[in-house]
Amino acid sequence: MSRLNYQTARFLTSAPTLAQCPPDAGAEVAFAGRSNAGKSSAINALTQQKALARTSKTPGRTQLINFFSLVGGETQRLVDLPGYGYAKVPEKVKLEWQRHLADYLRNRQSLRGLVLVMDVRHPLSEFDEMMLGWADEQDMAVHILLTKADKLKSGAAKSELQKVRSRLREWEDLVSVQLFSSLKREGVDEAQTKLDEWLVAD
Repeated sequence: MSRLNYQTARFLTSAPTLAQCPPDAGAEVAFAGRSNAGKSSAINALTQQKALARTSKTPGRTQLINFFSLVGGETQRLVDLPGYGYAKVPEKVKLEWQRHLADYLRNRQSLRGLVLVMDVRHPLSEFDEMMLGWADEQDMAVHILLTKADKLKSGAAKSELQKVRSRLREWEDLVSVQLFSSLKREGVDEAQTKLDEWLVAD
C-alpha cells in the first residue's frame, strides 16, 4: 500500500454545519475528542506541523468543523471536529455542536473512519462513549489514540491500553486502540499506517 505524505496537509476550510462542508467526494478521516484530550497536538504530530490544527490554552475553542487537504488536492482530507467537554459555553450551544457532529457522522459519505482521541489517564468518558455509539450505528471504523502516554510510566500506559481494549471487546471488529504521545512522537507511524488504510483507495 502506498504511503501518504501527511506533511503536505494544508488548511482547506472551516464549516459550522454539514451543509457548508466541502463537496462530499473523495475520502476523509475525522478526529474527535474531549477538549483537553490533545486532539490538535495529535493532528500536528501526525502532519509534522507545529500549528496546522490550533492548540489553545482555553479548551473547547474548536467550534467549527475544520478541513485539511493532503497533497495539494481535495480528494483526501483530515477533519478536525469540534472539541467537546470543558468549553465554557451555554448548554444550548453544546447541544447545537452535538447536533452538527451527529449530522456529519451520520450523513457524510466520504468519511472513511474516525480517530477518537482520549487522554490515556481519563479514557472512555461519556463523550467518548457517545461517539462510539454513533460510530456503531453507522458501522464506522474507529481508531483510538490514547494520548499523553508520556505522562505515565511504560508499564502503567500499557496496562491502561489493555483495560481499554478489554472494555471495548464487543466492538473489536470496528475499533482499534494504540498508545500515542505528541511530545515524544510515540505511535505516529502506527497511526499514519491506519490513516493510509482508510484514505488510500484500493
